[in-house]
This record gives sequence, C-alpha cells and structure tokens, in this order.
Amino acid sequence: MGIFFYNIFLILYTAGIRIASLFNRKARAWVKGRKNLFTELRQWREHIGPSAKTVWMHCASLGEFEQGRPVLEQIKARYPSYKILLTFFSPGGYEIRKDYPGADGIFYLPADGKKNAALFTAIVKPHLVLWVKYEYWYHYLTALRDKKIPVVLVSAVFREGQPFFNRYGGIWKEMLGCFTRIFVQDEHSVNLLGSVGMAAQAVPAGDTRFDRVIAIAENRSPLPVHLADFGRGNKLIVAGSTWEEDEELLVHYVKIHPTVKFIIAPHEIDNKRLHEAKKLFGNALFYSEYVADNGAPQVLIIDNIGMLSRLYELADITYVGGGFTNSGIHNILEAAVYGKPVIFGPVYEKFHEATELSEIGGAFPVNNALELEALLNRLFSDKAAAEKASALSRNYVYEKRGATEKILGYLQEKRLLTN
Repeated sequence: MGIFFYNIFLILYTAGIRIASLFNRKARAWVKGRKNLFTELRQWREHIGPSAKTVWMHCASLGEFEQGRPVLEQIKARYPSYKILLTFFSPGGYEIRKDYPGADGIFYLPADGKKNAALFTAIVKPHLVLWVKYEYWYHYLTALRDKKIPVVLVSAVFREGQPFFNRYGGIWKEMLGCFTRIFVQDEHSVNLLGSVGMAAQAVPAGDTRFDRVIAIAENRSPLPVHLADFGRGNKLIVAGSTWEEDEELLVHYVKIHPTVKFIIAPHEIDNKRLHEAKKLFGNALFYSEYVADNGAPQVLIIDNIGMLSRLYELADITYVGGGFTNSGIHNILEAAVYGKPVIFGPVYEKFHEATELSEIGGAFPVNNALELEALLNRLFSDKAAAEKASALSRNYVYEKRGATEKILGYLQEKRLLTN
C-alpha cells in the first residue's frame, strides 16, 4: 500500500465511522471524543507548563493499556518530574481508563493525517513516545521520526502474512523504521524483523502482561466477604470476558450439573447483554442484586467492570471467553497467575501464551459443549491432574516475568529519560 492509497483508506475509514455513529454506540463515542480535541490538548499543555517534559504512551484499547501499564508506572515512579500523556484509539480503552490516576493527561488520539500528526506533535512536544504492541499510524510515526523524537514499541508480536513482510509492504516497512527500538515478545518476531532489515532495532524482551498480572495478584485488595464465600463447599467455575457463544457453551454444563457454581463476567456489560445472559442461565443473579443471605444462586453474573482479575482466585477451574469470535481469546494470564487450569475456545492461534500453555498442559482449548463437559468432568474427578495443570499455569506466568525491567534498562542505558 503506497501513501496515496493509505490516505484514501484514512478518508474512507473516518467517513465510515461517522456514518456508523448514527446507529452504533462505540462509533458515536469515537466521534464525540474527538470533538474540540486540539483545544483540550492545548489547555492541557498550558496547564502543565511549556517547559514540562512529557512521555506519551499510545494504546489501541484497554488490553494494550494493561500491557503498557507496568512500563508507564515504573517511569512515573523513577522519573516523577516527567508528565505522562496517555492516548487511546478506541472508546473501549478511553471510557474505562479516562480517570486513570497514573497519567497527567488522557485523550483520544486524533485521526491519523499529516496535518493532525504535525499539530498533535507540536502541542504535546513529547520527549519520549511509547507505542504498545501494534497500531501503526504512518503520519504520526513519520512526524516523530522527522523531529528525531525516540519512539519505542513495547511487547510487539509479528507473524508471517503481515504487510511488513510482503513485497507490497513498502509503507509498512517505513513505519517500522520509525521506531528507535522494537521490543518483541519472541525470537520468531526477531527473525521476521531481521528478514526485512530491522534486526538492529529488534530486541526479545518478553511480554509486559506477565509483569502486570503478577503485580495485580500480589497486590490485590480483598473481595467482599459475601462474594469470597460464594460457592464455598461447591465446585466453582469462573468464566471471564464471555461472549454469547461462550455462554451458550457453558449453559449446557450448568443445566446438567446443578451443584457446580458459576461466576460469569461478560465481556460487554450493557443492559441488553446482561439481561440476555441472565435469561440464558436461568437460576442466576446479578452481582449487584446478590447478598449472602438472600439464597445463593447457581450462577452469579458480574455486572461491573474491574473485578474480574481478582475473581479468578476463587475458582477451581477458569474459562476465558472470546475463543469463538474472530478476534480470539481474551487475557488468559489473569487466570493462570493464580495457578488455575484455564479453558478457552478454538480461536487462540495468534496468542503465543495460549499456545505455549496448552502445549505444556496448563490450558485446554475446546471446540464444543461436549468437549467442555468431558474436560470439566475429568479435571473435577482427577485431583492430581487438576493440581498439575494448576502448578503448570502459575509457574509458566512467573517464569516469564521481567519484560518491564528490560525495557526500563534500555531507557536508562540510552539516557532517553534524563532529568
């Protein structure tokens, strides 16, 4: 794709979102969040002062933010004089983290374009830019390169078939060249980057999500007593980030095993989705309705955001949703860090940790309700097998920690953050 076609893509993409905003809630938030954005950015810059040094971290959405968060928080702790600017492309990240206290300013990223990128960079004046995992915007990256502002890509993963690695990928290769350093999750990504002349920029550092989930597990606040007691004396399955397809898979087991308790945390918690889930499972209550003395339902549906990463600790077995959608499974590390067997659907090939954990026996992909039933029955009846899977999960996560320190070490070595 050449620059001409890239610019045409940007025009069509933005127009498509504006049309979709007439009937789609997320698209509407995307458009609304970018109104008066440059005015707000100028006010923010004026507020922090013209001489303030800034670190800008950009994330596509919530998952990428959690991936970059350990690095951001270490920078904040070690270099407190720097101001932190955090941007999101998606409403899914911005709306949930717009009040995150670890950043000095949180905004949507203006749509890519030569004018927008130049104006954004001139207002923000970043001293260092962190780009998390993916989302490559040509005009922003080339504007930063031309101003000689260091840009570091964090926790990236590359695969054959991506445009960087085909003969028509000139503009994509140019974007890769804009990064001062590319920290990747695995050696395979290093080799792919080497095949297009980027070996000098590529460093295998691992995935910062391991550091993040360990920090959550080790510094978690206690759950409410009545929730912590839910399922006590029964087998308990915690299913997180579920979609409709996951819930239809789980409901089969719910109906034929009434003594097994379930905590279900849907990926989307709008009113329509929550009530669909409650109707599907039958003997279910929302968490907001549940108190310990009103009779424990078989299924508890979590109708809030922010609790899931602690809920997995309660489970005997965990299930992580998304594996029956095109985008694939959600974060299995949040469950594995507690030493729990992890189950998910068949779409997981793009997720390195899911493949590795499945190969060693700490995680289990399933294709349908019958496979899920057989697996759950085996894990519940074979205590040794369940304990082995649990130990493998926890050990796998802890053995992978350390990516954050590798990235911070580089920033210190190259003096990219100096007071």
